[in-house]
Amino acid sequence: MSASALALQSTLPDWAATAPALILALTGLVLLLIDSIHTAREGVSNAVLAGVSAAGSLLAFAVAGWFLVAGTGQPDTGGAISLYGDVIVVDGMSLFFTLIFTIVAAMVSIASYDYLEAQTTRGEYYSLVMFAATGMTLMSMANSLATVFVSLELASLPSFALVAFLKTDRGSIEAGLKYFLIGALSSAVFVFGISLVYAATGSLLLVEIASAVGQTQMVGVLGIGVMMLIGGFAYKTASVPFHFWAPEAYEGAPAPISAFLSSASKAAGFAVAFRVLLVAFPLGQLPAGLDWVLVFQILAVVTMTLGNFAAATQENVKRMLAYSSIGHAGYALIGLAALSVGGPNADVLGASMAHLMVYGFMNTGAFLFIAMVERWGVGRTFEDYNGLATRAPMACVAMTVFMFSLAGLPPFGGFLSKYFLFYSAIEAGFWWLAAFGAVNSALSLFYYSRVVKAMWIEDPKEGLELDTSPVGLYTAVIFAAVGTILLLPAFAPVIETAQTVAAALF
Repeated sequence: MSASALALQSTLPDWAATAPALILALTGLVLLLIDSIHTAREGVSNAVLAGVSAAGSLLAFAVAGWFLVAGTGQPDTGGAISLYGDVIVVDGMSLFFTLIFTIVAAMVSIASYDYLEAQTTRGEYYSLVMFAATGMTLMSMANSLATVFVSLELASLPSFALVAFLKTDRGSIEAGLKYFLIGALSSAVFVFGISLVYAATGSLLLVEIASAVGQTQMVGVLGIGVMMLIGGFAYKTASVPFHFWAPEAYEGAPAPISAFLSSASKAAGFAVAFRVLLVAFPLGQLPAGLDWVLVFQILAVVTMTLGNFAAATQENVKRMLAYSSIGHAGYALIGLAALSVGGPNADVLGASMAHLMVYGFMNTGAFLFIAMVERWGVGRTFEDYNGLATRAPMACVAMTVFMFSLAGLPPFGGFLSKYFLFYSAIEAGFWWLAAFGAVNSALSLFYYSRVVKAMWIEDPKEGLELDTSPVGLYTAVIFAAVGTILLLPAFAPVIETAQTVAAALF
């Protein structure tokens, strides 16, 4: 047990372990307070709102990182910290995912400084980002199906408003409406699944559900309930066949929000899926015929294949990235699809978590680059990107890093995250999952390289001029690119930490 962990647990109450979520929530409230005080007068500075939002996110990131390094909630320091009747649990996995949510929220907040320059309702925007990040953090801590549902709604409701934030843009309003309607349907299916699981097991706590599944006489009801829960997880992670909302929402939403949803929100969906399935429905203790691993094997293959093939047919760069994010959901699903009784499950799940960490940098950066291009008024198709490197070489270098990292090429973080993910699948005996992943990664190089080719090789369009240099967007994009590159030499501690905290779930 480390000295810092001992000091933390001996001097602070247990509820202090939820500090990252509390910081995010308080930041959202402070933003509303600042905005309400200044609204009646001249209006609050956009720089102040963006700074408070980014500072709150980075503070939550720092606290979560300190807790993780100190071993808070991990076996070496006494195990997970359970709170409020065990409905919330703080452990290594929740802290690891909190790092993803908070760093993505920080990058989005910084980038939004320029993107919201012409908007008047900035305070609401930043506070909604903070409240959505709070919900995602609570999703990773949820230890009861009731808490899972409440935290899922806390993350979803601000997201609906953020997608439709551009109130004068018909595409944004339409995307927000579609996202809301599909989200409402998904929530109904999910909560009905919760009710069926409760009917079969008599509890909503994940640990108590695990104790009851082996003795239940309502196997059929339990099986239907689990399938409905999986449907809710598939919606949140934009996995096939519940993926169709993602391209519409990502294309119509403000580009920073597209980055936020495709990175942080997707990671939150995986965080809650990992905990619910592995804790409540552990392998080897389920009734015959209730094999959820087989379901995820099918979902992984279909999701990565459909996402990559659909991305390869797009002409709109933002829509291409939307389908690309569906393909990456398929890769991350290997963390559930390659599990087996007695297998190297911690390695598999940890590799999936590490990939989501790297993905948070490279995918967020790619969408923020699109936000920069939208602000320049260049256009959205591959042809519109022709010769862009002659006008913005640094930004195009960063976008090249994102594209090649998403494709899994060295020397970028995405190479090692995919390598360990596929290797762990092979090690677990699921070589065919790794083969599907490798083939789909090769296909993805086609459409990712189209962006690079347009920026660096094609001749610029006549009259291509970039009249502004958005400081916030540039800062966020370069930060994401540096993070993507640095995650290659720093990947060893990332994968080791991910696999260590994943082992506690088995």
